[in-house]
Amino acid sequence: MKTTHFFGIIFLLLCSVISAQAQTQIITHRGYWDKLGSAQNSLSSLDNAIKIGAYGSELDVWLTKDGVLVLNHDESFHGIVIQTATFDTLSALRLVNGEPIPTLQQCIDMAKKQNTTKLIIEIKPHATLEANVRVANETVKLINKNGMAGRVDYISFSEQVCKELIKLNPEHRVAYLNGEKPPKALKAEGYRGLDYAWKVLKEEHPEWIKEAKALGLTTNVWTVNNAEHMLYFISQDIDYITTDNPQLLKGLLTK
Repeated sequence: MKTTHFFGIIFLLLCSVISAQAQTQIITHRGYWDKLGSAQNSLSSLDNAIKIGAYGSELDVWLTKDGVLVLNHDESFHGIVIQTATFDTLSALRLVNGEPIPTLQQCIDMAKKQNTTKLIIEIKPHATLEANVRVANETVKLINKNGMAGRVDYISFSEQVCKELIKLNPEHRVAYLNGEKPPKALKAEGYRGLDYAWKVLKEEHPEWIKEAKALGLTTNVWTVNNAEHMLYFISQDIDYITTDNPQLLKGLLTK
């Protein structure tokens, strides 16, 4: 009986570890772009993320001069500043894989066809306070128009953008990216989570993961691309890992 009881305890402990690890989910960084024929912030990278069953696909959003929400990491595309360009000008140019610059509406249309992968919308910091407020409002307006409010998370380095998103609806799932705010401050300001660089959460403030969880905040870490760091954050029971290497992370989580 003692032997049976001992192995029963071991089994329960193993189940507990597996359960904790299973809670960590994959977010693809700029989509799953590191694949033949794809590109960062492209429709194909979003499609790839959906096909591997990622929790979310992160994408970077800018607002053009004529009010179109488009995807790109940098503020300029082929040397043209997106905020001061028209969509027609940008749409004539191509990503490295030959695709045109995608719109957020196109991503929404693709996301609507499935119910597994969320859009993790990073709204990039724009040039002025007015521009930050406008891009936040236009993004939320488009998401609500398409009935996608429950299938997106918002992130930004801009406090102005984040505050506007929270102001528009306190139920918005907004996470802050910049890395300097402790969990208590985020909670007090109405954020739903933190989304910090791996160095912040592993080397500078490893205690913030547990503190955030205790406050009911979601925890996300970026951008984690090697197995050692992935395993560390899995062991910390982090909610989400944002990565350029989702297949590696998927393999570790499966094991």
